[in-house]
Amino acid sequence: MKNMKPQSSQNIATSPALGRLLMLGACVLALSACNKNEAAPAESSKATAEASSEHQEGGLKLSEDEAKRAGLHIAKIQPEDLGETLTVTATIRPNQDRIARVAPRVEGRLVGVTASLGQQVSAGQALATLDSIALGEAQAVWMQAQSSHRVAQADFKRAEALSADEIISQKDFLRAKADFEKASAELRAAEGKLRLLGAAPKSGDANTASIFSLTAPFSGTVIEKKATLGELATPSDALFTVADLSKLWIEANLTEAMLAKVRTSNKASVTVTAYPGEKFQGQVTYIASVLDKETRTVQARIEIDNKDGRLKPEMFATAMIETGAKSGQALIVPDEAIVLLQGQPTVFVSEHGGFEPKAVEAGQKLGGRTVIKSGLVAGDSVVIAGSYELKARMLKSQISSE
Repeated sequence: MKNMKPQSSQNIATSPALGRLLMLGACVLALSACNKNEAAPAESSKATAEASSEHQEGGLKLSEDEAKRAGLHIAKIQPEDLGETLTVTATIRPNQDRIARVAPRVEGRLVGVTASLGQQVSAGQALATLDSIALGEAQAVWMQAQSSHRVAQADFKRAEALSADEIISQKDFLRAKADFEKASAELRAAEGKLRLLGAAPKSGDANTASIFSLTAPFSGTVIEKKATLGELATPSDALFTVADLSKLWIEANLTEAMLAKVRTSNKASVTVTAYPGEKFQGQVTYIASVLDKETRTVQARIEIDNKDGRLKPEMFATAMIETGAKSGQALIVPDEAIVLLQGQPTVFVSEHGGFEPKAVEAGQKLGGRTVIKSGLVAGDSVVIAGSYELKARMLKSQISSE
């Protein structure tokens, strides 16, 4: 019993020390595990950064077949002569040589309207139908003159035959001849009056003799219509305005400083806000001979084709006139070579066995091509077709790496 008591006292004394030792070991193991877990993301981030660095250094790499399927075309760019252009504001107008205000030649009431606003019409097509008292009277006079002419003609032929056989006197023959010539003159006068009224001689039903059609003088578009069924139309008021819009005039004002640089036949391009980035080609066809004393400008006209009808009269436009003079040299690439990456104009350059994106500063646009102010140097091999395909591949690779 005496031996057991000291042993129990010893166990009790050593138990706190053993507990502290075990707790210390557990803390060491926990710290070691935490350090290992923290090291893993750091190593992973380092590997990702290294992979990203390798991607940036190597650029986009495509095999020959992939490049062919993507439609890539590469060209070395060299400085080109840059032509001088003048930029002026302008307004689109109809071709004044191909516009007509259609009105009847004689007063009449509208009994039919067949053309509508904006309709395409052909030459000679009926726009409206009118009933005119004056025309009816003229047609009645013509029909009477035609009847008198037939009678006088028959009398003259009979008198001519009788005179040849000396059955009638020369006096009667001459009288029949004079009556025939008079009837012929009256018939020609009646026909002439109908032509002046814009109608043709019409025989037959007298009820339709006063009806006539108002027709289009040439093929074009009805751009204005004032015809209302039942109204009385007069020669002083146009019922329709027909314009050929396949060619349009672009009217611009040139300052005195521009006059020495612009000549007729100079090439020009026109842009409108309705079609951003698109240019319509034309040429200068007229420069006014008189200076406007109020604006101190001279009117110039640019003629452009508009067969698709997209340009509309009275649109505001910007005209760029090529003077033919050279303003220096510049690097120029096709518009499709430039893409936007993070809002920055960018082109792809073939180098280091891949395609590197390079941010550029875009300048003046020249009919489907763009001047590059900075970002490229002469001799760079630029992707001039297929840039959008490269952009899509780059964005896809960036998403995959994330």
